[in-house]
Amino acid sequence: MSEEQRIILIADVIEQKLRKEKELEFYLKELEELQRKIGWLRREVDLTNVIIDMIKSEQVYDIKEAMLEKHNDKLLGKDNDNI
Repeated sequence: MSEEQRIILIADVIEQKLRKEKELEFYLKELEELQRKIGWLRREVDLTNVIIDMIKSEQVYDIKEAMLEKHNDKLLGKDNDNI
């Protein structure tokens, strides 16, 4: 093998190495983004499961009902016309 052919082969190998490094960098960034999205999706699934479990066990907290009960004496209405 001549000296010129060796130089070409080394240049090809270096070029291929650089190309693969760029490709690896690209896929690592993509992986990071996918892992971030997976994290958010897991949180959403967990929240949905909590909601489903609450509904199944009838532990749903009605905020409106609780506020009405708590502040019933402060409400203006039919029962509180004398205020």
